Amino acid sequence: MKPALPAPWIIGASAAVALLAASPAHADIVSRESDITVLRPGQRIYVDDGSCPTGQIKEIFGLRLTPAGVERTRKCVERRGKR
Repeated sequence: MKPALPAPWIIGASAAVALLAASPAHADIVSRESDITVLRPGQRIYVDDGSCPTGQIKEIFGLRLTPAGVERTRKCVERRGKR
């Protein structure tokens, strides 16, 4: 008698959880907003293009999914860490 193998969806779900847990939790910083190729809802990307006052950086946030793509919000936030 062969041992039962797990259902394919269990294997897929386990792999997805493992990938998410292993991914780094840091924010991306790009030099131009046009460098953002993919933005997911809930994702934050920082743009260091000099458009914000000294000590701040532009934050692009994926707000929600619309028929035209991900709606973005833009605001200047306090810069943290090294430049």
